[in-house]
Amino acid sequence: MQSSLTLAGTLWAFLSLVTAVASSTSYFLPYWLFGSQLGKPVSFSTFRRCNYPVRGEGQSLIMVEECGRYASFNAIPSLAWQMCTVVTGAGCALLLLVALAAVLGCCMEELISRMMGRYMGAAQFVGGLLISSGCALYPLGWNSPEIMQTCGNVSNQFQLGTCRLGWAYYCAGGGAAAAMLICTWLSCFAGRHPKPVMLVENIMRNTNSYAMELDHCLKP
Repeated sequence: MQSSLTLAGTLWAFLSLVTAVASSTSYFLPYWLFGSQLGKPVSFSTFRRCNYPVRGEGQSLIMVEECGRYASFNAIPSLAWQMCTVVTGAGCALLLLVALAAVLGCCMEELISRMMGRYMGAAQFVGGLLISSGCALYPLGWNSPEIMQTCGNVSNQFQLGTCRLGWAYYCAGGGAAAAMLICTWLSCFAGRHPKPVMLVENIMRNTNSYAMELDHCLKP
């Protein structure tokens, strides 16, 4: 099994997978923001939340200690978080697609050329830029009533109040930065062949060659 990647390309494929998994996992985990409400710890991402208040008997508020996503897209607390959900999700999807192709390049000889590697690096830069944009949009939603209730009613845009940023937020931003800077640079040296190779034509050529050999063997 031969690879279409150089040594730098193999490192690029590994880092692409790591950054894509780190950013995508952080995107789905509700640990971007930590606070407390009714004496219970509360955490958020853009579209998920852990622990939320409901009306109990006698109209008193009780905390349900479980994690889940909002019932609908419109139920996300603010427009900024809705935009963040879409932008960050698109960036994670792009990084995962590039990482998958890069890993396949380690196993297929003529899949990724130098030119293709640079195109994929450009796609990684765009993906990282989208995730970074989502991280930049996230603080714009800290003035929503739901977040203010969790952050001591003193939070505002870019002001957390009694809340604090969670590790998943930093992990998503760090993965995006690594994809934009390190992976994009390594992609310029990833491909073993200077020009794209028509993989389908090569497969057809090998198939025809195999068929000719088989036909020769079957002749009396």
